[in-house]
Amino acid sequence: MLVITSREFRENQASYFDRVDKGEEILVQRKKNKAYRIVPVTADDTVLSKSDFLAKIDQSLAQANQGQRYAMNQGESLDDFLDRIGADVQD
Repeated sequence: MLVITSREFRENQASYFDRVDKGEEILVQRKKNKAYRIVPVTADDTVLSKSDFLAKIDQSLAQANQGQRYAMNQGESLDDFLDRIGADVQD
């Protein structure tokens, strides 16, 4: 892991982003007790606003209250359950 100062990061951002893209871990030290790890955003990362997150929860609760829910059968594997309900799950 490479540890750099915030000043070093500001002066050479492009090269540090390139290094992160190649898999290197970079930690940016800021002041005495603050540090930040730089990581790339992947397709699995999702960013929701608080209101969007709460709206999704409300929608899910409404669906559950209307009986739109699934339960695993006893002894059923998770893979079989997801196949049965038609879940679109990626590895």
